[in-house]
Amino acid sequence: MKLKNSYFYTLRENVKDEDSVSGNLLARSGMIKKNSAGVYMYLPMGHKVIQNIEQIVREEMNATGAQEVLMPSLIPEEIYISSGRRANFGKSMFTLKDRFNKPYVLGPTHEELFAMAAGMHIHSYKDLPFNLYQFQTKFRDEARPRFGLIRVREFIMKDAYSFDTDLAGLDVSYKKMFDAYKNAFDRMHLDYKIVKADTGVMGGLLSEEFQAVTDIGEDVLVLCDSCSLSTNLEIAQCNDSQYADDPAQPLEKQLVYTPHAKTIEEVSAFLEKDPASFVKTLIYQVDDQVVACMVRGNRDVNEVKLQKAFGANEVGLADFETVQKVTHAQVGFAGPIGLDIPVIMDYEISHMKNFIVGANQTNYHYTNVNVTDFTPSKIMDLRQVQENDTCPCCGGKIVFKKGIEIGNTFKLGDKYSKAMNLYYSDSNNQLQPVIMGSYGLGLCRTMAALVEQNHDDNGIIWPVSVAPYKVAVVCINIKNEEQVALSNQIYESFTKAGIDVILDDRDERAGVKFKDMDLIGIPYRVTVGKLAGEGKVEFKPRTASEAVTVTVDEAVNMVLEAVKNA
Repeated sequence: MKLKNSYFYTLRENVKDEDSVSGNLLARSGMIKKNSAGVYMYLPMGHKVIQNIEQIVREEMNATGAQEVLMPSLIPEEIYISSGRRANFGKSMFTLKDRFNKPYVLGPTHEELFAMAAGMHIHSYKDLPFNLYQFQTKFRDEARPRFGLIRVREFIMKDAYSFDTDLAGLDVSYKKMFDAYKNAFDRMHLDYKIVKADTGVMGGLLSEEFQAVTDIGEDVLVLCDSCSLSTNLEIAQCNDSQYADDPAQPLEKQLVYTPHAKTIEEVSAFLEKDPASFVKTLIYQVDDQVVACMVRGNRDVNEVKLQKAFGANEVGLADFETVQKVTHAQVGFAGPIGLDIPVIMDYEISHMKNFIVGANQTNYHYTNVNVTDFTPSKIMDLRQVQENDTCPCCGGKIVFKKGIEIGNTFKLGDKYSKAMNLYYSDSNNQLQPVIMGSYGLGLCRTMAALVEQNHDDNGIIWPVSVAPYKVAVVCINIKNEEQVALSNQIYESFTKAGIDVILDDRDERAGVKFKDMDLIGIPYRVTVGKLAGEGKVEFKPRTASEAVTVTVDEAVNMVLEAVKNA
């Protein structure tokens, strides 16, 4: 691409309404432009990055034998109702009606349609296995779009679906997709972790996430400093054996006056006790049921664990009116003693003695409480893991990192096949549900994650494999015939070799050209200047501090070799 007559612009100042490094740099480099909250244009330079990421993923998918298709974005709402997922998506699904008043949605994901397509082919076990995939725009009405391309309402996803006769076959298909994702992200030189995750609205038997490690990540990754433990915070198990039982004290519970002390911090300060000696009781709404959840005072309830324990669709703290109704007290004084709703207790409390709880009376707490003073309905791993906790696998220390979810893999089992009436005849001519897997990869998030991990004060540093152009030829003086001729010669050499190349032939100062090439992140720069008559140029990798003077052939060969090995 020659810049002089091309669509190309950059911004010198930071973009005010971008709240992430990647969003700011991608907008400043003219790769994306916000159209509305969570919706972006992909301009020529940014579109090439997306295409490069897409091509890497396509090559890895095709290598597994998967076949590419394209599904519609406009989908009859009844399809999601029939699968039982319409209620799960709730307000996050964009809805509209056609001229005949028939309800449609903009597809947030496509399991149902792929199951329908598979049903046209599958009759017997001889028609299985196979895998279909697509690159398609998805729509989700995010309540708070933010962080540039990381949390958006419209995004491009590669989603794939495998179809097998049994779980053993699913294991084979799943591993192919799992390895394809690893290969693709490795080729992009991403720093990522693979973590076990909650299956969420997708449901199924297993979910694993590919998380790009970055400080802006919205997900917390739970890792061990000694073993391979790697999981999402939502489902991280806690080690119940890490605590010895507190020493027994032959004391009976006492009702104590704690005026205006509602929070753990306020009560601990009033009673001059450590927060770890308290047990907080939180009232939750679990679908249509109200329950009390007990965790140690310095802990938090893991709502995903609570949701799974009840098989619930929705979980959240109860409103003030509900809390006052079930506790007969103001908010802040809830406790397990005397409650007539289910009490769910974390395992850790089993080791505690003579702890402090709310008394279900305004301005009062009980001290010296023990588990014999109330009857929990369920004792379970309810708390959220914390940094420096003991690893449940090896006894090492838990560490946290932040990540951006860029890919996920699901073992769906027969969840969607049964809902969508997708069956096959086995060797005994008996109908069996098809076993499915689902595999998603976010191209836009991957693009943002790459920038979050690869940038400096001067701009983006694209890995060669995804860079929009691999090399920039910068002509210092476009009025100098020798420089112009040599610049075009080098440009043609790269073009004939199949290398994506920019020729900066604009009538701009050298400093402006250098800054722009650094901002847009071109991996290599060949500068044609005063030594053009001698057949020499300056060669500079994007990450190098200084350029070196080399011959034209040396510069071309260095770029060719670097691109070959990228």
